[in-house]
Amino acid sequence: MRIVGIRRDGAVHVAALSPDGQQVTVIAALDDFWTDPSAHLSGAPSGETVPTSGVKLVPPVLPGARVICIGLNYLKHVAEGSYAGEGVPPYPTLFARWSQSLTVDGADVPVPSNEDGLDWEGEVVAYVGRTLVDATPEEALAGVVGYSTFNDLTSRRAQKLTSQWILGKNGDASGPLGPLVPAGEVGDLRDGLRVETRVNGEVVQSGRTDEMVYTVGDTLSLISHTLTLRPGDLLATGTPSGVGYSRTPPWLLQPGDKVEVEVERLGVLTNHVVDNSSRGARR
Repeated sequence: MRIVGIRRDGAVHVAALSPDGQQVTVIAALDDFWTDPSAHLSGAPSGETVPTSGVKLVPPVLPGARVICIGLNYLKHVAEGSYAGEGVPPYPTLFARWSQSLTVDGADVPVPSNEDGLDWEGEVVAYVGRTLVDATPEEALAGVVGYSTFNDLTSRRAQKLTSQWILGKNGDASGPLGPLVPAGEVGDLRDGLRVETRVNGEVVQSGRTDEMVYTVGDTLSLISHTLTLRPGDLLATGTPSGVGYSRTPPWLLQPGDKVEVEVERLGVLTNHVVDNSSRGARR
């Protein structure tokens, strides 16, 4: 099952996407879905079925959801960047995205006017499906309701202006999400799912999720001891090596480029990069 958000008549609903992508079947209103996502995913959707062409696809994400991201979560990625030589810290480096920065498969992503381009970061997002407070790693992992392919497209110039990464990680439409796939269909990321990023068909990143330094369960557990995680919150799990800024010379995405992230069992996420003139026409 592939779960998406749809907007029509001013309201957002969560829906199941047909295998060919041509239709969606409504599951529930967005707020209702996240009150008990496991229950909504436990059976076949029974709502109205409509053509995908008649709705606008949006992330199935609550406006108030926290999008917490792990930086430097693959050893080879640590080694390739400006943090090489510093070693792996005992706790994950966490930063935040706002839900307004998220978009969907097929969306155009603009390059901000003061950037030389955008950098790709293919990865996996985990969705929290139950309230987590002081959770053990096992409880936290059991609380994950699904996963999506994700591209943490980054404005490197903005990111490196200060020690805080938030500006460079929240460009307009810079966080494309693929459909949510229920956790039971995905399994444990520690089993090693292939993560591959391609730019105009060329493979630029290739890794496996069992290479993560900080696991989903451990990280959500850590977070839950400081702040309450609620259904609908997201955890972006970090990217493998192969990003563009660390290359010689640096390679950044330009208008006209197509970037794809493919994750085993989650599918392919495809987006096109456009120039800055398209900003302001976003949801």
